[in-house]
Amino acid sequence: MNWSRWVRQLHRWLSIFFTLVVIFNGVAVLKHRYTNWMGLLAVAALALMFFTGIYLFVLPYVTKWQSGRRPD
Repeated sequence: MNWSRWVRQLHRWLSIFFTLVVIFNGVAVLKHRYTNWMGLLAVAALALMFFTGIYLFVLPYVTKWQSGRRPD
Protein backbone atom coordinates (compact mmCIF):
# COMPACT_ATOMS: atom_id res chain seq x y z
CA MET A 1 0.00 0.00 0.00
CA ASN A 2 1.48 3.35 -0.96
CA TRP A 3 1.73 6.37 1.36
CA SER A 4 -1.25 8.32 -0.05
CA ARG A 5 -3.57 5.35 0.18
CA TRP A 6 -2.46 4.68 3.76
CA VAL A 7 -3.13 8.30 4.78
CA ARG A 8 -6.54 8.26 3.05
CA GLN A 9 -7.52 5.07 4.88
CA LEU A 10 -6.28 6.48 8.20
CA HIS A 11 -8.32 9.64 7.62
CA ARG A 12 -11.47 7.58 7.01
CA TRP A 13 -11.01 5.55 10.18
CA LEU A 14 -10.25 8.68 12.19
CA SER A 15 -13.48 10.27 11.00
CA ILE A 16 -15.45 7.23 12.16
CA PHE A 17 -13.62 7.27 15.51
CA PHE A 18 -14.23 11.02 15.91
CA THR A 19 -17.95 10.62 15.24
CA LEU A 20 -18.20 7.87 17.86
CA VAL A 21 -16.26 9.94 20.39
CA VAL A 22 -18.54 12.94 19.87
CA ILE A 23 -21.60 10.74 20.41
CA PHE A 24 -19.94 9.27 23.51
CA ASN A 25 -19.25 12.79 24.81
CA GLY A 26 -22.85 13.84 24.23
CA VAL A 27 -24.18 10.87 26.16
CA ALA A 28 -21.72 11.54 29.00
CA VAL A 29 -22.80 15.19 29.20
CA LEU A 30 -26.48 14.21 29.31
CA LYS A 31 -25.76 11.73 32.12
CA HIS A 32 -23.62 14.31 34.00
CA ARG A 33 -20.57 12.00 33.87
CA TYR A 34 -18.34 14.06 31.59
CA THR A 35 -14.61 14.15 32.36
CA ASN A 36 -11.78 16.08 30.75
CA TRP A 37 -10.12 13.06 29.17
CA MET A 38 -13.24 12.48 27.06
CA GLY A 39 -12.89 15.92 25.53
CA LEU A 40 -9.17 15.43 25.00
CA LEU A 41 -9.88 12.21 23.14
CA ALA A 42 -12.06 14.12 20.69
CA VAL A 43 -9.45 16.86 20.32
CA ALA A 44 -6.70 14.30 19.65
CA ALA A 45 -8.76 12.61 16.95
CA LEU A 46 -9.63 15.98 15.42
CA ALA A 47 -5.97 17.05 15.40
CA LEU A 48 -4.93 13.88 13.59
CA MET A 49 -7.78 14.38 11.12
CA PHE A 50 -6.57 17.94 10.53
CA PHE A 51 -3.08 16.83 9.56
CA THR A 52 -4.22 13.96 7.36
CA GLY A 53 -6.82 16.24 5.79
CA ILE A 54 -4.22 18.91 5.00
CA TYR A 55 -2.05 16.25 3.37
CA LEU A 56 -4.96 14.99 1.26
CA PHE A 57 -5.94 18.55 0.32
CA VAL A 58 -2.44 19.54 -0.81
CA LEU A 59 -1.63 16.25 -2.57
CA PRO A 60 -3.27 17.06 -5.96
CA TYR A 61 -1.52 20.43 -6.12
CA VAL A 62 1.86 18.90 -5.33
CA THR A 63 1.48 16.16 -7.92
CA LYS A 64 0.37 18.70 -10.53
CA TRP A 65 3.35 20.91 -9.70
CA GLN A 66 5.74 17.95 -9.88
CA SER A 67 4.33 16.73 -13.18
CA GLY A 68 4.89 20.14 -14.73
CA ARG A 69 8.54 20.18 -13.72
CA ARG A 70 9.47 16.76 -15.11
CA PRO A 71 11.37 16.65 -18.37
CA ASP A 72 9.69 14.87 -21.30
